Amino acid sequence: MTAWPIPRVSVLTKALPVAFGLLAVVLLSEPDLADRTRLALQTLLVIIWCVYIVQLIATIRTRPAEEGRGAILIVDLLAVAVPLAAFLVASDPRDVSLACGVWILKPLRDSTAFRLVAKVLANEARNLIGVVSIFGIVLIVAAVIAYFVERDAQPNSFGSIPKAMWWAVVTLSTTGYGDAIPQSLAGRVLAGLVMMCGIGVFALWAGILASGFAEEVRRLDFVNKWQLVSAVPLFAQLGAPELAGIVRALRPRHVPAGAVICRKGETGDQMFFIVEGRVGVAAAAPVELGPGAFFGEMALITGEPRTATVTAASAVTLLSLHSLDFQILLSHNPAIAETIRSTAAERGSAKLGS
Repeated sequence: MTAWPIPRVSVLTKALPVAFGLLAVVLLSEPDLADRTRLALQTLLVIIWCVYIVQLIATIRTRPAEEGRGAILIVDLLAVAVPLAAFLVASDPRDVSLACGVWILKPLRDSTAFRLVAKVLANEARNLIGVVSIFGIVLIVAAVIAYFVERDAQPNSFGSIPKAMWWAVVTLSTTGYGDAIPQSLAGRVLAGLVMMCGIGVFALWAGILASGFAEEVRRLDFVNKWQLVSAVPLFAQLGAPELAGIVRALRPRHVPAGAVICRKGETGDQMFFIVEGRVGVAAAAPVELGPGAFFGEMALITGEPRTATVTAASAVTLLSLHSLDFQILLSHNPAIAETIRSTAAERGSAKLGS
């Protein structure tokens, strides 16, 4: 019997309690649920709550001081404290199970996606606050004008600024519930202007968040590629500016074991640097290349088709360099160019080029 990989087991052990717990919360809201079924679901919630107590203790005792530890601790604490507080305070038993809905936060504790969201919000906080200020100003101005224009015609909907503010929120967000509608011409013109302002404000929010996400993803991608490139011995001699240029040119590629990376006879438009793993070169004298080695350069130097098939002997992490970037690299870095050309010459003489 084949054992499951540890990461898969870890994901299941984290996801299943959340899934079963939230399913129990949903089912317990049914008023006609059988007593035996209700008791079984409540017992399941208690068991999951006990599991989260153990997890909270483990977080407190074993987590070192690391980035994101505070958020993880808060989520684990809420998962235990909120249901307990509901059990001690709530008068309606339904509220106790409803409090377990806080477990929806559990997937966030280890999620890189939500950490990325938090990072973007922190980076763009000043711009977002500025847009919120614009939203607030438009909201108040629209509510005051709507109150002045519609208060006599519709006292129930616009009889006070707070009432008019509800209409302004609905209109500014372009939701349009239809529970409060201006009757006068001035009120309808105001509604149209408020809608257009709302579209503009939400477009600003979307633009700020989109650019923030794109910038953060580019930064993370650059850092990851920098780590990969710096692990290649051929680039160890380069300074930071030269290395940064190569980082932008190289593209990471992960290849599973047994996959063909390039085939004999095909046109070569890129060469490869091995970061992790090993590849097999099926030439006249087959060889294996490991971390730090490169291949595929002869097709770029001579312009001829590839002369060997290269296959991943194990899971491989590669950095690919396309022909145009290859020529730029050779022209700007004579030492690297000499190393690549001399290696290509040796392989050509031994018919190991690919």
